[in-house]
Amino acid sequence: MFEKVLIANRGEVALRINRACHEMGIKTVAVHSTADKDAMHVRLADEAVCIGGPQSKDSYLNKTAIISAAIVTGADAIHPGYGFLSENADFAEMVIKHGLTFIGPTPEQMRLMGDKIASKKMAIESGLPVTKGSPALESVEEAKKWAKEIGYPVIIKAKDGGGGKGMKTAFNEDEVESAFTMAKAEAKASFTSDVVFMEKYLQKPRHIEIQILADMHGNVVHLGERDCSIQRKHQKLIEETPSPALNKEKRDEICSIVCSAIKKIGYYGAGTLEFLFEDGEFYFLEMNTRLQVEHPITEAVTDIDIVREQIKIANGAKLGYTQDDIKFHGSAIECRINAEDPFTFAPNPGKIAEWHVPGGLGVRVDSEVYSGYRIPPFYDSMIAKLIVRGTSRSATLLRLKRALREFVIGGVTTTLPLHEEIISSPEFVDGIYNIHWLEKFLEKRQDKNNDNK
Repeated sequence: MFEKVLIANRGEVALRINRACHEMGIKTVAVHSTADKDAMHVRLADEAVCIGGPQSKDSYLNKTAIISAAIVTGADAIHPGYGFLSENADFAEMVIKHGLTFIGPTPEQMRLMGDKIASKKMAIESGLPVTKGSPALESVEEAKKWAKEIGYPVIIKAKDGGGGKGMKTAFNEDEVESAFTMAKAEAKASFTSDVVFMEKYLQKPRHIEIQILADMHGNVVHLGERDCSIQRKHQKLIEETPSPALNKEKRDEICSIVCSAIKKIGYYGAGTLEFLFEDGEFYFLEMNTRLQVEHPITEAVTDIDIVREQIKIANGAKLGYTQDDIKFHGSAIECRINAEDPFTFAPNPGKIAEWHVPGGLGVRVDSEVYSGYRIPPFYDSMIAKLIVRGTSRSATLLRLKRALREFVIGGVTTTLPLHEEIISSPEFVDGIYNIHWLEKFLEKRQDKNNDNK
């Protein structure tokens, strides 16, 4: 096993990886920006190295500084977490060239999955269900031709996109030109490449993702699905497993297809295949070749430590179980707690004056925040993840309501009140929602708030 792992990330995920390493007897190296010198992951790691200024480009995106820190401290491997360089194939390649192990898939697999057009071609060849779509689009005329063939509405996407960037919809021919132009411009600004393609736009889908683990010896298992449909501007707020939209037949069907596809690809490591689900049918979106933010709810219902498995797989170990050995129990929901205004969503960095996390059976909080900690203004505003498990979905909801009421964060404004409202809404309680539900919920909420002023 590795003797020392450098964690190329920050925040709660850096602390999460640090804990897994220590439980495996592995020493850790934390890297940090000047803004994160007092962060908990820095305090709890065995060693810490400052790699640059507060801006991400000067620190957490600085490939050379991170690899230098690994070499100087004698690390065997680098775990990228999620975000930052976690899906950067060039970084993974640099890690390997310097004699270190990248805890993740191969750079070639990362490049394939990071290219939306190439990954869709792979999906078709591997037997995954996909929506109607086009190749790379060169002109507005070509876009209009494909839109007519696919059928309106359509969505134009950046080839290298993610997080909702470089995505524009067109409901008729008059809207194609502006959608095409805007998608290309946004793709160029966000991903340097302005290559775009087109797909059929699903109007009321759910966002369902399948978690897999695969080793270097051809063994593949799935850890069930997560429903990530509660999202705002393509950013997830609440996730749950199992999905209230799937029955056992549909769940088994898609998970079997996914495992078969992963074997054909020869992928190894942890991975998540994302789908849109509408009218009983799945449509492949993309594959994330890294740890997901919402991985704890899967751990809650399977008792499998996904980070530990990532590390073992990267070290060449076989999976220690088969699909039949994996037992799913109960339900789990995760709320992402952000330091944001719950109405305007404006970031609200600052000093944490009061910090009391909920506890009790089935309650987990992943965070590196502590009382007196100052949230820096340079990074993502998520400061905690509240994960709750129960024997059933109704039991989980009751426990989650209790846990949210117990959660106290003083000194900064957070989205805690919003989460309480969402999980109390009749539609969420009944599990009847899609990827557009939250936007409509927020509109009604804002109108109500304006009426009360």
